[in-house]
Amino acid sequence: MEILYEAAQRGDDATTLLAGRIGSVDVDAIGDYTITLVEGVTEHLAHIDELLAEHAQGWTVDRMPPVDAAVLRIGVYELLWRHDVPDPVAIDEAVGIAKELSTDDSPRFVNGVLGRIGSIADRLRAVL
Repeated sequence: MEILYEAAQRGDDATTLLAGRIGSVDVDAIGDYTITLVEGVTEHLAHIDELLAEHAQGWTVDRMPPVDAAVLRIGVYELLWRHDVPDPVAIDEAVGIAKELSTDDSPRFVNGVLGRIGSIADRLRAVL
C-alpha cells in the first residue's frame, strides 16, 4: 500500500519505485506478496480505476483520499485477479487498513465500494 500511495503522490510508476526499493534494501525486506500486489495493480491500473470511478458513487479516483485510493486499488486487484484470496478476506483487509491509516469515514467508504464491486466480481472475472 505504501509503495502505491507514494507512487501516486509523486506521479511515478509504482513498479519503477518498487525496483528502486528492491535495489536499495535487502530483497527479503520487501515480501513477495508486496511485489505481486504492486506489479498486479500497476498492470491492471487503468481497468481498476475505471471500476472504482464507476462504483464509487460520486467520487473520482483523483478526489479520493490518496490512502483510500491505494487501498481500493489493492482491494479490487485482489477481488478480480487473485484467486487465492477469498472476496470477503480482500474486503475485510482493505477495510482494516483504511481504519488504521485513513479518515474516520474511510472504512465505510472502502467497504461500500469494494462491496459493490465484490457483488459483481464473478461476472467481472468472466470477462477479464
